[in-house]
Amino acid sequence: MPATAHPAFRKAAHYLGVDVVTVPVDPETFRADPDAVRDAITPRTILVVCSAPSYPQGVMDPVEEIAAIAADAGVLCHVDACVGGWVLPWLREQGRDVPPFDLSVPGVTSLSCDLHKYGYAPKGASVVLFADEALRRRAYYASAEWPGYTVINATVQSSRSAGPLAAAWATLRTLGADGYRELAASAMAAADRLREGVAAIPGLRVLGDPAVPLVAVTSDDPALDVFVLADEARARGWFFQPQLGYQGIPANLHFTLTGVTDVEALLAALAEAAEAAREAGPPDVPSDLVDALQALDLDAMTDAEFAGLLQAVGVELDGPGEPEMAFVNTVLNALPPATREALLIRFLSVLYSDAL
Repeated sequence: MPATAHPAFRKAAHYLGVDVVTVPVDPETFRADPDAVRDAITPRTILVVCSAPSYPQGVMDPVEEIAAIAADAGVLCHVDACVGGWVLPWLREQGRDVPPFDLSVPGVTSLSCDLHKYGYAPKGASVVLFADEALRRRAYYASAEWPGYTVINATVQSSRSAGPLAAAWATLRTLGADGYRELAASAMAAADRLREGVAAIPGLRVLGDPAVPLVAVTSDDPALDVFVLADEARARGWFFQPQLGYQGIPANLHFTLTGVTDVEALLAALAEAAEAAREAGPPDVPSDLVDALQALDLDAMTDAEFAGLLQAVGVELDGPGEPEMAFVNTVLNALPPATREALLIRFLSVLYSDAL
């Protein structure tokens, strides 16, 4: 799967004992590299993944090329359209250049779509579509190997609440096709306006060419730190989602625009926070802290000891107000992904303990 594929695939691989092979993306467009996908496929490959679009920069992977490569190798190909599945077709109707990405593409064997994103429905009504009914039946489970009630499940979750499903049905029926067309158009107009506005803020630029209303903004000015910018925005009542650097992709801020986004207010907050962040300067991270964190034996530490470590580096989880995250994100950004993950798991463990 591409480096930009959603971590949900890594989570599934973690639970199932499957190895993930990450392939690079183009450093300018951030689209998956079909040749790298071809080179990565081996006799042990069970699935090829591409995104429509990828979440980090909102760009479309070359689905047709990748699906053809997977088909030639006899490997299943899944398209993650969780973000794009309910907005890309409406954008195509309006004349946007949306390449084929769905089950009509030869070689695509399954596709996922979240209705809680651009379907504007409550979370819990995602769908997975299969190109082949025999493959779809493999997703179902039944058990008669016990003397109790008959078990048959359509999802990994087994029992599911009908509440989100009913709410999604009501949302779709209420908005209708015309409502979704209007929401898609206004969301994409907001994304276009955000891109235009970012170009007018010194030091900031948009990564890639987003095909959907997802925009990632980075800084080319060493004096303007995006993590500090996020803290300054939060102090002004705005949450700009930080994304850490990975495989040459710089740290950035992520924006999900919707049909009701007040983009002018967002741009004003972004410009004001950028000016304040430039005045504040980047976080002052001790040069030896990153090395020290990499050398830690986290498995040997108790939750109480890790909580003490957090306090020692200035992270007060039980203090008043909200913690400054620029320092934390800067440290995480300097660490390799495996160390980031280990620290985040220990952080979560502390939150669910009595160590604070």
